[in-house]
Amino acid sequence: MTVSLPKIAILGAGSMGGAILSGLLAPGVDTAGIAVTNRTEAKAAALRQEGVVSLALESDPTATATALDGAKIVLIGVKPAMVADLLRGIRPLLAPDALVVSVAAGVTIATMHELVPNVVFRSMPNTPALVGLGVTGVAAGSRAVASDTALVRRMFETVGAVIELPESQIDALSTISGSGPAYVFYLIEQLTRAARNLGFDEAQSRLMVEQTFRGASELLAVSDADPAELRRRVTSPHGTTERAIEVLESAGLTELFDRATAAALGRAAEIARGA
Repeated sequence: MTVSLPKIAILGAGSMGGAILSGLLAPGVDTAGIAVTNRTEAKAAALRQEGVVSLALESDPTATATALDGAKIVLIGVKPAMVADLLRGIRPLLAPDALVVSVAAGVTIATMHELVPNVVFRSMPNTPALVGLGVTGVAAGSRAVASDTALVRRMFETVGAVIELPESQIDALSTISGSGPAYVFYLIEQLTRAARNLGFDEAQSRLMVEQTFRGASELLAVSDADPAELRRRVTSPHGTTERAIEVLESAGLTELFDRATAAALGRAAEIARGA
């Protein structure tokens, strides 16, 4: 089934904006046009391809205006500290019905409402969007109606799953799906180190660990069972896995994850305050 989207402008197509751009260019996605801006010509040139107008601010003073012309969705992909100035600058250039969607951490809907009269959304994608397996949290501003939210949802579904939630839960989501890939990579890193300590070489260690994580994730995705049940199926009574799980549980892993996510949530609040 083809996903149809209106013209989309991506202002600041860095890593996350670039990930969303890749989703918009995937087979089965039809847009009325895509325009992206970046500060330098080198970055803009790297994104030029069929179906994409890629503009450089350093060489084209009208780049932002050109990108916004006719855009129904305006994705704000610049760094959080730059969002306010960008919104002030584009306010007179936005079409009245354009939806302004920010992926910047810490920039609130209230701030965006003060700066532009448009419908606004705050979103929090994560890095697996780069491979089409992201999770994006989307919070709608009070000016949005259901059709606006549905349109923004369709855009983010090109790079993975979407969770609609109130803005008050955006920071909490960021501690799980936003920071979550780093937790997974850290566990992979540590298990790979453990494999090396058991005498396997680097290539063997990486193959065992990375394929195990990938395989376990795929098994969970296709199974009707929850993670706890799948874990029990691997954990034979009085076996090796049971002994290893006992060690992990005795180390207070449950409490450790609670402390880690609480620390991340606290830092999100600090960023929102400008600390």
